[in-house]
Amino acid sequence: MNSVTPSGAQYARGGALHGDLVDGRRQVLDTRGHFGNGSLADGAGEPDEVDKLKLRLMSAWNNVKYGWSVKSKTVFNKTSPLFLMGQSYVLNTEEEVERFRLAFSSRVWLTYRKEFAQLEGSNLTSDCGWGCMLRSGQMLLAQGLMLHLLPRHWRWPDCPQLADVDFEVLRPSSPSRPSGISIPSFSSKWSTSASEKRSSSEVPSEVSKPAEPRRDARTESLHRRLVSWFADEPMSPFGVHRLVELGRESGKKAGDWYGPSLVAHILRKAVDKSSELDDLVVYVAQDCTVYKGDVMRLCDSGSSGWKSVIVLVPVRLGGDSLNPAYTECVKNLLKLDCCIGIIGGKPKHSLFFVGFHDEQLLYLDPHYCQMVVDVTQGDFPLESYHCNSPRKMNFSRMDPSCTLGFYAHSKKDLECLWSAVSEALSASKDRYPIFTFAEGRGQDYSLEGYSGGSSEPSAHIMLRGTVNRSSAEGFVFL
Repeated sequence: MNSVTPSGAQYARGGALHGDLVDGRRQVLDTRGHFGNGSLADGAGEPDEVDKLKLRLMSAWNNVKYGWSVKSKTVFNKTSPLFLMGQSYVLNTEEEVERFRLAFSSRVWLTYRKEFAQLEGSNLTSDCGWGCMLRSGQMLLAQGLMLHLLPRHWRWPDCPQLADVDFEVLRPSSPSRPSGISIPSFSSKWSTSASEKRSSSEVPSEVSKPAEPRRDARTESLHRRLVSWFADEPMSPFGVHRLVELGRESGKKAGDWYGPSLVAHILRKAVDKSSELDDLVVYVAQDCTVYKGDVMRLCDSGSSGWKSVIVLVPVRLGGDSLNPAYTECVKNLLKLDCCIGIIGGKPKHSLFFVGFHDEQLLYLDPHYCQMVVDVTQGDFPLESYHCNSPRKMNFSRMDPSCTLGFYAHSKKDLECLWSAVSEALSASKDRYPIFTFAEGRGQDYSLEGYSGGSSEPSAHIMLRGTVNRSSAEGFVFL
């Protein structure tokens, strides 16, 4: 099948993209990552020809920038383990590469879109240039919904072949050598807790050659339905129209920059207001503290039975840049099966982190602008919602402002989550953890009353052993 994920060749020449750039080369293009106070974002009404041209130029320029990032191949070595959504891969055999391909390309990929219905209160028909954090948040939520609705090891039967990657020389798999490595103890605690609603037959062997994904009408229908919830039209419960609408309650509008903390609260509101998911809740941590009593109260609501939960933890892991002291802790969290990813990225440039390899984060990039998809068609195309080009970025480039995501299906899973995450957080003995669990309940915390300003809520914790109090390194902004 053909992949829609852009490779470097797409940007070498030709097509409408080249024409857009040539026709508009003398136009002033805002490349700062947002529209600011331009006419596109202000007021309602039909976009005029200038607005449409600006959108075309923004889309073209953004795709050129995206093309620059993918035209060079991502290199994966064959000796060190790669972690993706709590699973490990040693890419030293063709079988392991295939196993990784199926896992990576099955993630739901949500990117900029263009030519959708106007966003309320604006002329905007695209989120190109400003909506990347919303898209990253969508991908985080989509990963949680995949675990909630589909078998844990579900793989999309139509996964594309990987592109723009370079694996070191591969060799055939040895029957006596396992294809992966064991996950550390704090992850295995979670892994051994099978969901009460899933059968063990759904968990494939980790040491055998990955079988071709089987087509199952029920799971394929759920997959398609899940993707449709993120469609770019006003009625979709988790589409950009809905998220922008919820953001307006905190003073944000279409075209503004959304931070990872605010997006966490928007996602909570979206799930709470959705009629599609009456057995799932979202909890957002307060000041880097997860209050177990509040989570249990949300999950165990009485007559309606137990509800699964997505736990979102907004944190700040440093001042202007990531504090290296937290790198190992972030790795430990990404090794957990219960971790559904991290939304953050680089300043004003959001990414969705799904794993890591050595000292580099593995991510899905929302900055490729694609045409809107009409999901009202019974068999709408799914190819543009799955990526075949894995990207990596050094930990040192990570924006310290981010939101961590976790999922627990059952009460037993939630108890395992407490234990596994606590152990991962305490791996660095000489420093305070990134966040903490506390018994009992905290103060009410909701989107209402959140200022939505440029500075997001943060807690400030001083590291043990700090001597130089005038240094920014003396404090960790959580």
